[in-house]
Amino acid sequence: MYWWYDHAASGWGYTLLALIMLALWALVALVAVALFRQAEHGLHGLRVPWSPAERVLSERFARGEIGEDEYRTRLAVLRGRTPPPQAGPG
Repeated sequence: MYWWYDHAASGWGYTLLALIMLALWALVALVAVALFRQAEHGLHGLRVPWSPAERVLSERFARGEIGEDEYRTRLAVLRGRTPPPQAGPG
């Protein structure tokens, strides 16, 4: 009875523990990436303005100094996109 090894972990036990540990670290990495992406996109899936120019533009829009159309047009220009076509008179 002294040399009975039935309760010790065998090769399969160590393999199972290693696989569980890898799965745990993969889960931790996935959660970290998801949190990072959520923080990067801000509330409601909108991109948080990172450049100083985008921050100033957002502040001006929040204070009511510029309208939504002007905000979107200027933001598109800052981000290097073509601004939406303006419906002018006539």
